[in-house]
Amino acid sequence: MALPEKQPVTKKFIDPVAVKKSISQRLVVNNVTKVIFLVGLFFGLVVLGILLFGVIRDGASWLSLEFLQNAPSRRAERAGIYPALMGSIFLMLLIIPMIFIIGVGAAIYLEEYAKKSRMTSFIEVNISNLAGVPSIVFGLLGLTFFVRNMGFGSTLIAGALTLALMSLPVVIVSSQEAIRAVPQAMRHASLALGASKWQTTFKVVLPASLPGVITGIILAVSRAIGETAPLIMVGAAIFIARAPEGIFSEFTALPIQIYNWTSRPQADFQGLAAAGIIILMIILLTMNSLAIWIRNRFSKRY
Repeated sequence: MALPEKQPVTKKFIDPVAVKKSISQRLVVNNVTKVIFLVGLFFGLVVLGILLFGVIRDGASWLSLEFLQNAPSRRAERAGIYPALMGSIFLMLLIIPMIFIIGVGAAIYLEEYAKKSRMTSFIEVNISNLAGVPSIVFGLLGLTFFVRNMGFGSTLIAGALTLALMSLPVVIVSSQEAIRAVPQAMRHASLALGASKWQTTFKVVLPASLPGVITGIILAVSRAIGETAPLIMVGAAIFIARAPEGIFSEFTALPIQIYNWTSRPQADFQGLAAAGIIILMIILLTMNSLAIWIRNRFSKRY
C-alpha cells in the first residue's frame, strides 16, 4: 500500500515593513486616544474647579457658628441652617439601618441561598434596572404609598422610607458584587470544618465582603442625602423654623433649604445658598472619605 505523499509546507512570508507600519499606526492611535482622554479629564476638572471657586467665594463669608445654630429667617443676616442640617442627619440615621438590613439581606439571599433560575435572573435584572430609575419616580411612589396610603403624611419617616427605597437597588447590586467576589475556597473550607451554611455566610462570607458592602451603603446614602425631588414630592417643608423632634415630625433637609434660598432674588440669600452648598459638600466628602477608609482597612484585614 502506497503511503500518501507529504504536502509541501508553505512558509508565510512576514513583511517587516508592514509590521513596522502597523505598530506605528497603533502607537499613533494610542497617543491620540490618550490625549483625548486627558483633555476630557482636564476639562471636567476645570469646570469643577470653577464651580467650587464660585461657591466658596460666595459662601465662605456666611459660614459661622451662628449660621449652623440659627433657624431660617426672612432676614438674611439672621438666617441659619440648623433645622435643615438636623433633618439631613436624622434622615441618614434612619436610612442606614433600613438599607443595611434589607439590602444586604436580599443580596445574601440572592447570592447564597436562591437557586439560579429564570425567576432569579428576572429579579436581578429588574433590581439593576431600578438602580437607574429617576429619583422623581421614587418620590411619586413615596407620595402615593407612604404619605397617602399608609397615612404617614409629610413626616420624617415618610421621607426616610422614600429615600431608602431609592437607595436599595444600588445597595443590593453592590452587595451582590462584593459577596460574589469572595473566593469559593473560603466557603468550602468553612463547610469542610463542620460549619453550617448560615455560619459560613455570617462568619466567613459577610466579613470578607464587608468592604464592598459598606462602601456601597455609604455611597448610596451620599446620593440620597443630595436628592431634592423625592423630598419635595413627599412634602418636605420649604420653610421650617425648628428641627424634627421625632420620626413623625415635619422636617426639611439641606437640598430643600438650598433650593429655597436660591429661588429668592436677593443677593444675600444667594450667599446663604452657597454656604449651604459648602456644608452639604463637606458632609458628602466626609462620607466618601469614610467609605474609602473602611474599604482600605477591611481589605488589608481580609
